[in-house]
Amino acid sequence: MENPNPIKLPKPILKTSIITDDALYEMVYNKIKNKSYFFKMPRHGELESFIEEVDINGKKHIPLPPSYMLLAKGVVLFPSQATPYESEEEIIGEIQAFIHKYVDVSDVFEQIATYYVLFTWLFDKFNEVPYLRAIGDYGSGKSRLIQTVGSLCYKPIFTSGATTPSPVFRIIDEVHGTLIIDESDFKYSDATSEMIKILNTGYQKGIPVLRSEGKGTFEVKAYDVFCPKIVATRDTFSDKALESRFLVEEMGTCKLRVGIPRTLDEDFYQGAEAIRNKLLMWRLNNYFKPVERREDLIEGIHPRLNQIVMPLFSIIKDETIREKLKAFICRYNTEMVADRGLTWESDIVFAILKLEYENANPSEATVKQIAEYVNFEIEDRNDQLQPRKVGWYLRSKLQLKIYKTQKGFVLSFKKNRERLNLWKERFGITDADIRGESVNVMNDVNVSEGTEGLLSSDLGFKEETI
Repeated sequence: MENPNPIKLPKPILKTSIITDDALYEMVYNKIKNKSYFFKMPRHGELESFIEEVDINGKKHIPLPPSYMLLAKGVVLFPSQATPYESEEEIIGEIQAFIHKYVDVSDVFEQIATYYVLFTWLFDKFNEVPYLRAIGDYGSGKSRLIQTVGSLCYKPIFTSGATTPSPVFRIIDEVHGTLIIDESDFKYSDATSEMIKILNTGYQKGIPVLRSEGKGTFEVKAYDVFCPKIVATRDTFSDKALESRFLVEEMGTCKLRVGIPRTLDEDFYQGAEAIRNKLLMWRLNNYFKPVERREDLIEGIHPRLNQIVMPLFSIIKDETIREKLKAFICRYNTEMVADRGLTWESDIVFAILKLEYENANPSEATVKQIAEYVNFEIEDRNDQLQPRKVGWYLRSKLQLKIYKTQKGFVLSFKKNRERLNLWKERFGITDADIRGESVNVMNDVNVSEGTEGLLSSDLGFKEETI
């Protein structure tokens, strides 16, 4: 006789990774066998392979089954196993050679992308993550770049700008991998866009996105969207705070290098999987080791850029590569500041600092003098900024204090020193800019003599003939 009230066992919990105080479990997926497993690395012990389920505190955890949408549709890529490797340098060389084979980017960005891949496999050991972006028109190779680099990253999640935000929130929260977004020129690329929220808040650990969901009775849910992100766009984002979180490569600026495959065959996917397998072993070997968090502040760049590149500096052990990364960041900061220079706020701050430098008695400047300096090279009077508007920017936008005298409204350099220094750093204005000097970026970051113009092979990477 059948039991009329059978005991219902709780459903197993689906996980792509499990982290406890004593062990790290990572999911793998074997397409040939159509099976998913866990690989376990104890904090003190040896690797355990092909585990089908894990019991933690009386609850059964299993990897995503092959029928699960994320696996069946190839939304997320996993290693097929953890493969031994000879050295960290070997893995770095294979990553760089793979990127070099399939995509044409600048030498410096190729190196940055190489270390970014490595970084994604330990990103959860850090509090901030930088983002990568390829920018260019149709046919410029930006999709190829994010596909090539993304396929090597930790649990890459492939989506596009046409995807609605709702599943993206859930997938990131569930998988905690690397988000890859192609053609992410969203219709409304401002700070209120749902997808922009993912990008704007997901660079820093511990800042979930809150969403109200449900019908009738709404429930507030918190989604953890902290993860590395690689995106491809045709234009810059209108939100400058978001712009400062990207390391960008401009695509299609020169003729495509000879030998780049026009299409991706099975060798591409097998090669990417083989590298992911070694990177999984690298993660398992290094997760419980202490990370030396570096504090290589780069003078004169935007504070947020300094913040987001610190994790990369912590991963990079080669001092030469680290200096090359510094040089790239300085060049990128210059471009970012040039773009920001289209705003009145940066022009006004620069004018104030120039007036202080050029004034024989540098104590104050009138609002009229500031306006005249800002308008000096603007020929069309309709485009010039009037003193009244300059005063509004000083008070409302820059929070600088001005007072009325017989000469008119005046700004004191001394009384506003602290905030002027803040805006000087925020807009990336250097003392050399104020003096009107040209600066050698490579010298500014103390790159070792003779390193500029080196080939990737000179920096310890393997060359691959195409």
